Amino acid sequence: MSVRVVVADDQEIVRTGLTMILDAQPGIEVVGSAGDGRRAVELARRLRPDVCLFDIRMPGLDGIEAARLLAGPGVADPLAVVVITTFDLDEYVFAALRAGAVGFLLKDAGPALLAQAVHAAAEGDALIAPSVTARLLKTFAATGPATPPQPVAPLTDREEQVLVTVARGRTNGEIADELHITLSTVKTHIASLMAKLGVRNRVEIALWAYETDRLAHRPGGGPHRPGRKY
Repeated sequence: MSVRVVVADDQEIVRTGLTMILDAQPGIEVVGSAGDGRRAVELARRLRPDVCLFDIRMPGLDGIEAARLLAGPGVADPLAVVVITTFDLDEYVFAALRAGAVGFLLKDAGPALLAQAVHAAAEGDALIAPSVTARLLKTFAATGPATPPQPVAPLTDREEQVLVTVARGRTNGEIADELHITLSTVKTHIASLMAKLGVRNRVEIALWAYETDRLAHRPGGGPHRPGRKY
């Protein structure tokens, strides 16, 4: 079954280009497109696509606010939103992730990376542009441990192991291989981590791990591999 995508960008030539690129990828189908944020939210709520690919700068409602309405705190059944923009600005990255976006791409991303981000979001993973990932993690490393909310219940040893692997950018399949557990067990642990940490996606799990300095105290907790999926 194809991954169903809604594309939103106020520039028709860009919107058409993204649609053509995605429709040409195996296993991806663009089911709707919009030229402004309000139309994008209406379309996404009606069509319930697997992935929403939204530009940040749009009239009426920008991509970050649209992401917040579809995937932000308090949304009962959030959609997977990937934000794409021309502007490589930290304020956009943090705002998009805080709004619930599970991916952040720059418009100079090639078709392969674009398709990878869409598939990752559809599978519950996330992908952030390589240059942005490197800077994001550098920022966290520079600021040091913060004081994020504590888990509602203690993490088990296995959950701690899964937490670190998610923060290192491992996919579910790679986590299963590394920890010698099944794919379904990985998904169970990740769901448990989201519930205990009060987060909505793998990006927020990874951020929590960095904020609490988890990687510094774990074997293999070295530098993250930029461009990896979360």
